[in-house]
Amino acid sequence: MMASVTQDATSSRPRPPGPSGWFTIPAPLARLFKKFPLLTYPPNELPARSPGTTHVATLYVFISDKDALEGLPSYNPSCLRWQTYLRLAGVAFLVLPSSNHASPTGALPFLLPPTRPNDPKSPLPIPSSKLEQYGIDHGLDNGISKLPELSSARLEAYESLLDHRIRNAWLYHLYLCPSHSALLVRLYVAPVSKSQAVRTTVLYQLRRAAESEILKSTGRLVIDPEAIYNGAREAFGALEAELGNKPWFFGSSQPGLFDATVFSYTHLLSDKGSGWEDLRLTHILDEFPGLNMHTLRISQKCWPPS
Repeated sequence: MMASVTQDATSSRPRPPGPSGWFTIPAPLARLFKKFPLLTYPPNELPARSPGTTHVATLYVFISDKDALEGLPSYNPSCLRWQTYLRLAGVAFLVLPSSNHASPTGALPFLLPPTRPNDPKSPLPIPSSKLEQYGIDHGLDNGISKLPELSSARLEAYESLLDHRIRNAWLYHLYLCPSHSALLVRLYVAPVSKSQAVRTTVLYQLRRAAESEILKSTGRLVIDPEAIYNGAREAFGALEAELGNKPWFFGSSQPGLFDATVFSYTHLLSDKGSGWEDLRLTHILDEFPGLNMHTLRISQKCWPPS
């Protein structure tokens, strides 16, 4: 009986007008919002480094902020190789600083194609393994030259000089030569972190990786610096003999990817602004004037003096 009386009393109580439920705004807040209506502000702009709508491709490389703004060459041979190749091909692109850890492909360089407004599909990053074809597809018709008819064995022999003897010398010269510790830290360690503990770890990892690559390439148990430098001298000599009096390698009418690869080492070794303290490898390169002239021709094509 009590229950029915209570139920009747509740049902007879007047209810406030309007909808009810979880999403009902309390009356005091509703009156407040009428006086101060909510505004939807436009989204903040993306940071300058974030990929947005661009009319040109963006190549992410090892490079300082200042050099990127000025469009200067990367200080990393692998990055400079493709930066040079795309310039030779006549591809329009910008460069931005990055690192292997920030790369979606796990390594630099990589390229983001141009984006278009209102395009629902974001372009996929292009790894370095596909940049040669990208240069052919998107460069100027007369900007780059494919290699003339050349036996694969001969080409592989010259590529091996770059991939082993010259690269080994580069790795030892920068990563393991005691005179270049400060340079190595400035280029590859300091940008990673301000923590001294992290920097020490990164420096150790870089040197161990370089040592491992050299030992694997040479098949030795210990690194012999003199043998490495002599190997570089022999490799530069073989490249000089192949180039001869021709402007580009293998008699091509225009420079190609091989020319860009050679340039990626010779430019960095001969550049007076690179910060070398030990000049042994630079002096070895100076013994080959043909390679130095080749470096100058590529530099004038890609980075002409203003």
